[in-house]
Amino acid sequence: MDMSTNYTKIDFTTFILSISSAAYMGLGFGHGDENTKPKINLELAKQNIDLLELISEKTKGNRTPEEDRLLEQLLFETRMRYVEISQKQQ
Repeated sequence: MDMSTNYTKIDFTTFILSISSAAYMGLGFGHGDENTKPKINLELAKQNIDLLELISEKTKGNRTPEEDRLLEQLLFETRMRYVEISQKQQ
């Protein structure tokens, strides 16, 4: 069975975007609709931000300049949102 025709191969960019999307979901983005309050799961968000940090450390020197910029931007944005939302939760 040829599995290559059933799905698109995931590249590094898609992989880190997927992890950052999971972090944003934990921060309450992308849940529900305009009539429901977003579900915030800071533990899930933190876990995915930590995963992005781990990937950043382990792939350092092995990424393209575009991948470097994207990963740095995703880490910055998710960390800032995490701090902002965790402060609102207190």
